[in-house]
Amino acid sequence: MDARFDTKSAARQAVWDALDERGVARFPFPPHGRIPNFDGAPAAAERLFEQSPLDEARRIKVNPDAPQRHVRIEALHRGCEVVVPTPRLRGGFQRLDPGKIPDDELSSAASLSNMDRWAEPVALDDLRPLDAIVTGSVAVTRVGHRCGKGEGYSDLEYAILRERGHDPVPVATTVHALQVVESLPTDAHDLPLSQIVTPEETIEVTDPPAPPPGIDWDALSETDLEEMPVLR
Repeated sequence: MDARFDTKSAARQAVWDALDERGVARFPFPPHGRIPNFDGAPAAAERLFEQSPLDEARRIKVNPDAPQRHVRIEALHRGCEVVVPTPRLRGGFQRLDPGKIPDDELSSAASLSNMDRWAEPVALDDLRPLDAIVTGSVAVTRVGHRCGKGEGYSDLEYAILRERGHDPVPVATTVHALQVVESLPTDAHDLPLSQIVTPEETIEVTDPPAPPPGIDWDALSETDLEEMPVLR
């Protein structure tokens, strides 16, 4: 989408509207207010694993949203361990180990509605180093900036890992071409993208934005700490 935006909210609204109006949004509907699912999400996931760093990854973190279900499926079928944050981080993180899931249940295990049957909780101290992170996005730019649906969970999950001493790792996202915009505002705590994959194209970000060093505690409220015990 050849457009520049002065606010993230304007970028989100434009992307949601475009996906809806062009008929390329997919269930769940409407795309507004969420990480939007899109036509071609399975193809984008397949393309993602055709190149570095995902082609050799053995442990990745993937968001729990609908369009990245195909990423989780592809990862599990490739024998890759998948760490998934619980929705709104209320339950911390959980892990899908393909070695403990029957082959005919791998696709089902990647679905949020069935994940609890196969996933095991993982404490922060037990989170082993990741090879890569795959996040969902509402809008992205070719220079590695992104915005999600506005609640900041992907940013916070990355910050938690950094706070716990994890090294920065490549961050990729799968999106529809309509979600790639010319520019949008950025914040210091934003998750930096190094790779953007659409069903038709792979965008390698040659100079990704600097990763946040840890959690911006001043931006969190007492309510945040109550709703996300993992922060405590």
